[in-house]
Amino acid sequence: MVRKPVVSTISSGGYLQGNVNGKLPSLGGKEPPGQEKVVLKKKITLLRGISIIIGTIIGAGIFISPKGVLQNTGSVGMSLVIWTVCGVLSLFGALSYAELGTTIKKSGGHYTYILEVFGPLPAFVRVWVELLIIRPAATAVISLAFGRYILEPFFIQCEIPELAIKLITAVGITVVMVLNSMSVSWSARIQIFLTFCKLTAILIIIVPGVMQLIKGQTQHFKDAFSGRGANIMGLPLAFYYGMYAYAGWFYLNFVTEEVENPEKTIPLAICISMAIVTIGYVLTNVAYFTTISAEELLLSNAVAVTFSERLLGNFSLAVPIFVALSCFGSMNGGVFAVSRLFYVASREGQLPEILSMIHVRKHTPLPAVIVLHPLTMIMLFSGDLYSLLNFLSFARWLFIGLAVAGLIYLRYKRPDMHRPFKVPLFIPALFSFTCLFMVALSLYSDPFSTGIGFIITLTGVPAYYLFIIWDKKPKWFRRLSGKTFTQFRDLLRDRVIENPVYGYTQPYPHTPPTTHTP
Repeated sequence: MVRKPVVSTISSGGYLQGNVNGKLPSLGGKEPPGQEKVVLKKKITLLRGISIIIGTIIGAGIFISPKGVLQNTGSVGMSLVIWTVCGVLSLFGALSYAELGTTIKKSGGHYTYILEVFGPLPAFVRVWVELLIIRPAATAVISLAFGRYILEPFFIQCEIPELAIKLITAVGITVVMVLNSMSVSWSARIQIFLTFCKLTAILIIIVPGVMQLIKGQTQHFKDAFSGRGANIMGLPLAFYYGMYAYAGWFYLNFVTEEVENPEKTIPLAICISMAIVTIGYVLTNVAYFTTISAEELLLSNAVAVTFSERLLGNFSLAVPIFVALSCFGSMNGGVFAVSRLFYVASREGQLPEILSMIHVRKHTPLPAVIVLHPLTMIMLFSGDLYSLLNFLSFARWLFIGLAVAGLIYLRYKRPDMHRPFKVPLFIPALFSFTCLFMVALSLYSDPFSTGIGFIITLTGVPAYYLFIIWDKKPKWFRRLSGKTFTQFRDLLRDRVIENPVYGYTQPYPHTPPTTHTP
């Protein structure tokens, strides 16, 4: 079945217009003679898939400040329970995404699943908030941790200047963007290396901790559930800290179209990764408590450094380097995956057309990667990043919960869909309920921050009608948008890029084929 070609207003400065449902119709036209259609290659093997998941999940938190869970649970025993429960719940969510990823074999993750089940408006709101605030702010935060800890060995006796941190952070961000623009293979290879560095760092903590247990160092586990009792106000925050530490299990679904044999690779990579991360996180926290009391952990600014100074002596100087490498891996994995989200949203007609273009030789979504750079730099040198993330942390789990709820909907509405991997229905039901329950409790426990985040998220609704639905835009708006598009195009004038929507390959200065008249 061939649908009608979409009408593009890009040449007049507008956004690429989709069909009445807000989705970009697939075109039935063939490529011009002698030209091969360029697509993102399937270069994600099982090992690379595992490295994307583990490398993105494990950032700085487990090494620097795992005290958020302890602070809101009130006891060592309950904090370990929360770490375990969050790992199991994240596994449930990951398994649900494994079914979605093998059933709907499109890249884009949450965005694609919400688009397929709930339609274009909530999908656009999701990508709108992700593009403008969540992803740039999250990348800036993890990059700042990278900048701080890469410089720490050079400033042992004094405080690191904030300007120096931000400058080295800017360099790190630029390196990640260039790497992801130039080569999928090299980005994946570096991600594998950084993942091994993370696991090595965790083993450096776990092995001495196990040796401490063998020696009988269990004094901090006595009366493990005594202490300041947790209440209903603290538990959701403890779950937020725990679930945030496990966040990243969904990133492989952002690159589904690039995964080799996704029906087997995605479920296997998810199961292996989540098992490794959950066991690693729980054992790392156990190792901390063999040497550090609960009170000392809450007072420490860098728990892994405190632990290593007591047990490893001079080797503790290597810990900041491992933390910096861990942060760099999270930066690289996040940019690699989320750029595909913007690429898919553009392909569906909900972001500017230029973001769906692919470098013809390097096979990377170059514009979708580059667009993150200025936004991240703005966040880096602007206001309070942590407040922004607190405002919008509920939005991530709200949309993930909706995506998993969509799995249940598809089971009943489209029972005949091919499902190579199928999970018991209680798994997505429990996970989606947990996500929505966490969002409700966050509104109850911190209504101000959640309310601001909700308002910011709702700005996507008028934006959807302004940029996607409204096709009679005034001339000044078209002229302004056209000028912006032209400037971005001129930046890439010497890059040969293909637009997979039209299926042609040519340098930017040329115009689209006349068979698809804008």
